[in-house]
Amino acid sequence: MTRLGSPGGDRARKPRDGPEAVASQIADAVDSLTHLWSAAAQEAVLRLSPHQLRALRTLQAAPDLNLTGLAEHLGIGLPTASRLCDRLEAAGLLERSSHPHNRREVQLRLTGQGNRVLADVAERRAQALRAALASMSAEERAALSRGLRAFLAAREASGPPPAPS
Repeated sequence: MTRLGSPGGDRARKPRDGPEAVASQIADAVDSLTHLWSAAAQEAVLRLSPHQLRALRTLQAAPDLNLTGLAEHLGIGLPTASRLCDRLEAAGLLERSSHPHNRREVQLRLTGQGNRVLADVAERRAQALRAALASMSAEERAALSRGLRAFLAAREASGPPPAPS
């Protein structure tokens, strides 16, 4: 039996930097970041659900989507997407208009208020993230940055994620 602290003690326990340990650390960090993100969104001018926020961000990135396109981007059904748009439109964040070349199709666009709410959420999130990073040393921030770049490069090199079974 090897004692912790004695030579060879590290071999008696799982390494802290092995794939399983690091995966667990990343999961914890993602949970923490998700909480930070949610808290920042809840402090915004309008409190939005994660689905509402995601819909607004999708429409900001892909203006003039129709309802079908939004539902596909969000991975939800058309009735759910329609109710989501109803709520966003009632809040003044989204507007629907007829497609100029196809009267049967409705385009979805963010309003000025929708863009302002997204900017507010983004700024609150950035402030919260800056505060967390400011409490780290410069060396820790540099190590985190290198680690994230390496992770993204490895993820990109490994190809698309496997399909869920």
